[in-house]
Amino acid sequence: MPDILPNRKIIHVDMDAFYASVEQMDNPELRGKPLAVGGSGRRGVVGAASYEARKFGVRSAMSGALAKLNCPQLIFVRPRFERYSEISKKVRKIFFDYTELVEPLSMDEAYLDVTENKKGNPSASLIAKEIRQRIFDEVGLTASAGISINKFVAKIASDYNKPNGQKTVPPEEVLEFLEALDVRKFFGIGKVTAEKMYQLGIFTGKDLKSKDIDYLGEKFGKSGRYYYYAVRGIHNSEVKPHRIRKSLAAERTFNENLSSEVFMLEKLEKIAEEVEKRLKKSSVAGKTITLKIKYSDFSLQTRSKTLPYFVSDKAIILETAKSLLYQEKMKDSVRLLGISLSNLNTDKPSSKALIKDKESVSVQLKFDF
Repeated sequence: MPDILPNRKIIHVDMDAFYASVEQMDNPELRGKPLAVGGSGRRGVVGAASYEARKFGVRSAMSGALAKLNCPQLIFVRPRFERYSEISKKVRKIFFDYTELVEPLSMDEAYLDVTENKKGNPSASLIAKEIRQRIFDEVGLTASAGISINKFVAKIASDYNKPNGQKTVPPEEVLEFLEALDVRKFFGIGKVTAEKMYQLGIFTGKDLKSKDIDYLGEKFGKSGRYYYYAVRGIHNSEVKPHRIRKSLAAERTFNENLSSEVFMLEKLEKIAEEVEKRLKKSSVAGKTITLKIKYSDFSLQTRSKTLPYFVSDKAIILETAKSLLYQEKMKDSVRLLGISLSNLNTDKPSSKALIKDKESVSVQLKFDF
């Protein structure tokens, strides 16, 4: 007897080029022009790019220098996070007019479970359309949405008709939709994993679905099990209105590479101070302290230590970070340092996915979407 999955109606709302769109909204002179939020200098990094800039290959996390090379007319603006947070709260307020089951992923995207909603509207597609229209009318920005039976498919669908569009994948079309997708489009499959799949002859969801769970486990470890069920439309994670924070961090990229630990200690003190501030603001503490080091060649290294007690005090965080800094010799000059705390006192044992039988095939009942 095949499993019948929960008939949830999930919407994933994703603001279009959020930071850049806010800047263009607030400054009409920037509208229609290639824009990057971030730093333009040699050490600068693009935090967000307008759609006009993306046409030239400008992407988030790209160095400011490369972005300028790709698009000489690119305009850089400094980020204004307080403003973005203000706009984000207005958008979120609209979400809560429809359901209390809202799970924010960041300032510019969230999941909504509208299976049962405050409007009594049986159509998740119409709710998504109404929400997007209200965001445009009341906030002045566009948003895209994906609508489907679970968070995994809804997130993929929200990227389907960007910008300012939406895509509904009803229950009876989920398997066909996933089979036709390039594996690069799957949420949770990054560039490196996609390349590995290509080498194994796995190019589409259909190719991925042809592999059994043991094969995927052998090639991709624990993630293989996730891929096996995801491509079958099985992803039973509920929309969690109060997401539990798993870690808290702060980091700094330097204008000039640091080659001496003495200079690094000065920077670490300021980073530890910021971490303490964020911990106290969130009323959390953690046991595991991790030092993040990015070298001048962009290679990344982390060093961690778990304490026998929860800490949120700057002095202890800094001392632990110092010991991690001196744990081994630096292999090169350093362009970025960061400190994070995990194993927080908010952590709870993770629940297992609601999967009954690894050999089962998902079947969806058809219902109004």
